[in-house]
Amino acid sequence: MSELTRIPAPDGVAAAAQYSHVVLGTGRFVAIAGQLALDERGRPVGEGDPAAQAGQVFENLRRCLAAAGATFDDVVKLTYFVTDMAHMPAVRAARAEHIPDDRLPAASAVQVAALVRPECLIEVEAFAVVAP
Repeated sequence: MSELTRIPAPDGVAAAAQYSHVVLGTGRFVAIAGQLALDERGRPVGEGDPAAQAGQVFENLRRCLAAAGATFDDVVKLTYFVTDMAHMPAVRAARAEHIPDDRLPAASAVQVAALVRPECLIEVEAFAVVAP
């Protein structure tokens, strides 16, 4: 695990409740492509259910991070793409199962008209820094 510094509220910037404004560290950079709610065979999980989809997305992120020798502790940035901002509580709940509040990464949330798979409601990409 790399040594990361999280800055939730830089001078002159309003504090964020659900993310850190700045996360920095040294080590190997790891980029994880946007993950959808698909099982290991590429089949959709939880059609129409944001909580089930968010859970699958974070499980896929965990597996991708592990493949790079990383964990959620190494994540410096998450980007959430949702088809409806009403899905964000489900995303936050799934994130909370993997990332404690004192280790929150920087984050962005974007509402999109659609994702590449129309049955998917949520996509999340991650960036991590792993100790060399």
